[in-house]
Amino acid sequence: MLASTLMLIALLCAGVFIPVPYSEMSPGPTVNTLGDHGGEPVLQISGRKTYATSGHLNMTTVRVTSADYRMNLVEAVYGWLAHDNKVVQHETLYPDGKTEEQSTQENAEEFSQSQESAKVAALKELDVPVKSWVIVSTVVKGSPAQGKLHAGDVIKAVDGTAVKEPADVAKLVTKHKPGQDVRFTIVPAKEQAAAEKEKRTPTKTDDITITTATSDDAGEKRAIVGISAGTDHTFPFTIDIKLADVGGPSAGLMFALGIYDKLTPGSLTGGKFVAGTGTIDDEGKVGPIGGIEMKTVGARAKGAQYFLTPADNCEAAAKDTPEGLTLIKVNTIEDALGALKDLRSGDTADLPKCGK
Repeated sequence: MLASTLMLIALLCAGVFIPVPYSEMSPGPTVNTLGDHGGEPVLQISGRKTYATSGHLNMTTVRVTSADYRMNLVEAVYGWLAHDNKVVQHETLYPDGKTEEQSTQENAEEFSQSQESAKVAALKELDVPVKSWVIVSTVVKGSPAQGKLHAGDVIKAVDGTAVKEPADVAKLVTKHKPGQDVRFTIVPAKEQAAAEKEKRTPTKTDDITITTATSDDAGEKRAIVGISAGTDHTFPFTIDIKLADVGGPSAGLMFALGIYDKLTPGSLTGGKFVAGTGTIDDEGKVGPIGGIEMKTVGARAKGAQYFLTPADNCEAAAKDTPEGLTLIKVNTIEDALGALKDLRSGDTADLPKCGK
């Protein structure tokens, strides 16, 4: 008996002090995009008529352990057994040894981009024109483009060929062999900012020649300059999204619906409690996210009756749906608007539900 007791104590101590390569996910806060957060409206629109709303269009979040947190075996076992938590491989959340600072920065950038895409998608549904152009999103440190191109520069053309979307940049650069020169025609970020402020067309452009390098990733070797291209927009009125301490792209759909609701008469939800998740692009396509099981649990705990679920997440979400929560499958913002119309009318028989 003494030996068994000592062995048990030893195992418990090992469980507490031996780290394991896992991290934990749990339900995070949910925020009504139609309401207030931190004492101010989440969605603030000026320069355009807005309308009263009701009900909830809640975006949802997942809380994760930090990159430098080292879980022990006891915590891992508890997480595996707990219904509201999920234990995953550490590298799933922080691949390639990503630090907490790097992860936070990446999440902030994705969150910012999701806000822009949400605005564009909502306004396109309302047939409100939005001006768009291709920009330099980031410049890789130590790359050929460093010091020549800068984040925010507008890319007008590459080798004289007009650039219409971000993918055009890579296509034109990779026509070259590594070591060859490529010519960018740009509007400098400062000139673009000044033109927007003064409400005029940019007048200054620069031609910048960059010698390409060889890619060093796992893909096929190709010519690169060391930038990522993105899209920037000018909106006909001001839309601000005020929500601190949130990162990642998964709130895009709910932001877009909140904007649409505030800019249209009547209540989009019919007063019902709707939550959801999903990335969104400029064309209104809804993409999958991580931690769907945690988000449905968090939404239901706050009182959600319906959950707008990206189609690609439906299978996972339907395996363990919280009681009292209806999962609605959406591929686009149009799908979401159609489902909300059915909810308002009370005609829910034909809702595109997950698992059916």
